Amino acid sequence: MKHTHPERPRLRDQVRARPGVTIVYVTLRALVIASLVAQVLHRNYENVFLCVLTLFLFTLPSFIERSIRIDIPDTLEIIILLFIFAAEILGEIQAYYIQYPGWDTMLHTLNGFLCAAIGFSLLDILNRNEKLKFSLTPVYLSIVAFCFSMTIGVLWEFFEFFMDQTFLLDMQKDTVVHSIGSVMLDPAGGNVPVSIKNITDVIVVTADGAQQSLGLGGYLDIGIIDTMKDLLVNFIGAVVFSTIGYFYVKNRGKGKFAPQFIPTVVLEDEDPTNPSA
Repeated sequence: MKHTHPERPRLRDQVRARPGVTIVYVTLRALVIASLVAQVLHRNYENVFLCVLTLFLFTLPSFIERSIRIDIPDTLEIIILLFIFAAEILGEIQAYYIQYPGWDTMLHTLNGFLCAAIGFSLLDILNRNEKLKFSLTPVYLSIVAFCFSMTIGVLWEFFEFFMDQTFLLDMQKDTVVHSIGSVMLDPAGGNVPVSIKNITDVIVVTADGAQQSLGLGGYLDIGIIDTMKDLLVNFIGAVVFSTIGYFYVKNRGKGKFAPQFIPTVVLEDEDPTNPSA
């Protein structure tokens, strides 16, 4: 007697319905597994953990779709998968954060966009629920999406600061500057900022009297510039999506651009991983 495999038709249907997402998912997953094997061979167990974490994060969009019955548009899901891969594998393991100064900036901008999309979608889904007795304007939805995105960005900076202060990880990357101003340099002990310009080097003296020149060509800022830059580009990403969300609600889903980034509720008789079913 020939046994059937009920999961295979579902997989084939999913591949046929969402070929773009499937190709990206399979490709990225294969790259992560290859990286995982390489890290195991090199006994770099911290990177092994990052690879395992990445594989887990890849499953979240599909899990969320099935758990709370929403449909994540293919474009948005592909962006999420690429974001995870770019942050964990390329950024951390391949050290793109160091090799390419704009890599972190790009990801924080995209993070602002994605978080605004999530915040907007959650509220828009509630706003369209006929059982709820309230209706929110497009402006209000856009403001909430913006605030949600900025809140996530701030909380992430809190996390980076905590990790830097506790474990000296330098998640808030340092910046070399050539001028500083501080009231702590006021010889009178007042509130008058004293500036030092054209700094070319800094000498560090430790408790045992040893001196070491940093050799960086300037003064070492310890994270504030990186933090403010991250929040600024998060702001830009949040504004961009909030604007998209405003016109989406204003025109109630008309057009082809905005719906590619906004999840929708799946009807009871639909499969969230195959909306066309």
